[in-house]
Amino acid sequence: MATFYFVRHAKAGSRGHWQGDDRVRPLSKKGLKQAEGLIDVMKPFKISAIYSSPYLRCMQTVEALAKDREIDIKKTPALAEGRGLRGAYEFIDDPKLDNVVLSTHGDLVWELVEDLVRRRVIKPGTGGYDKGSTWMVEVEDEKPVRARFIPAP
Repeated sequence: MATFYFVRHAKAGSRGHWQGDDRVRPLSKKGLKQAEGLIDVMKPFKISAIYSSPYLRCMQTVEALAKDREIDIKKTPALAEGRGLRGAYEFIDDPKLDNVVLSTHGDLVWELVEDLVRRRVIKPGTGGYDKGSTWMVEVEDEKPVRARFIPAP
């Protein structure tokens, strides 16, 4: 059994008010507080690796956690906005990975939850997609078998 923690990036400044490349839109003050709060949220869990979308807001979401655990963040386009679940399942399908944090975007988390419902791992309406929240997904034989929603800090 392997465990993956899908973290939706914390609150960032408004997309509508941001001028410039959306990939470098940073977390807001509240988002930075949520990122710090992730340290406490993840306290009970073992973490062996942290992967992140290369978007600044995703990287910033797991920076404090990575520093606290003394783990380097590995940037991967597989978790970027618009990549869908295929990128996420590259991690789930890797038998060498366990206790991995994946910092990503709302669209991927939405698709993950839809897939968990379709597979009957969770009931419709379970959990949420809030910025800064986490889905803990337990995987057996490269298939999700259990999932738990962890609210944003």
